[in-house]
Amino acid sequence: MADRAIEDDQSKPSIARIYDYLLGGHDNHPVDRAIGDIFINDLPGSPAIARANRQALIRAVGAIADEGVSQFVDLGSGLPTEDNVHQVAQRHSPDARVVYVDHDPSAVVRSRALLAGDERTVVIEADLRDPERIHGDPAVRALIDFDRPVGVIFSGVLHHLNDSERPAEPVRRWAELVAPGSRFYISHFRSGRNGETRAVEQKLQASLGRGRWRTDEEIAALFGDLELLEPGVVPCTLWRPEGVPGEPTVWEQLITCGLAAKR
Repeated sequence: MADRAIEDDQSKPSIARIYDYLLGGHDNHPVDRAIGDIFINDLPGSPAIARANRQALIRAVGAIADEGVSQFVDLGSGLPTEDNVHQVAQRHSPDARVVYVDHDPSAVVRSRALLAGDERTVVIEADLRDPERIHGDPAVRALIDFDRPVGVIFSGVLHHLNDSERPAEPVRRWAELVAPGSRFYISHFRSGRNGETRAVEQKLQASLGRGRWRTDEEIAALFGDLELLEPGVVPCTLWRPEGVPGEPTVWEQLITCGLAAKR
């Protein structure tokens, strides 16, 4: 583990660490905070996007576990901030098992350190665009029984893939690899065709060099032939909220999500 720590490159921003900073975490560096501060100071209100995304993920994992799915693959998982997938899943199903997948070496190193000793989680370094590599990984196979339903999570990650990188392909391939009864959760930056959307998208592109916000129709299309469940693709604050939700703010309208089933 100590040898891998050198890969926690503090000279370049990390998407995982920027999210961590915006969510109030501590696993980030000055280079990450510099970008996070652009959103906090130059685009006041925009951190609500990260918070809405996290709260919807918590509700979705709980809903998947309540439907009897007790094993999860979290793709592009980032850093295991408070109330991450394994914590939520294990509250609903104590035996739940979770595979975290990220291609950022620093996120993988830190995640492994934080989750050391938890035999029901495993963290692997892999690119979500290579489902076969992940599906065939010995550590994944030892933890996940792919003959039983799996919760496949794409939380806030497919919008980091440009169209040329075929963001729907990993979803389609995982739909072929998992058992009937599996659930697929996607959250994604939503193009609002307004000044706020353009401002945040431009900041993301300038800071990270990639990213593609999509319309509701484009996001729904990422689910392919899977059965989209109620309430469909909606702003994260409106996805199965606890209690009566308020009208989403301008910022909260810019992150949307949906849950689908493989029948």
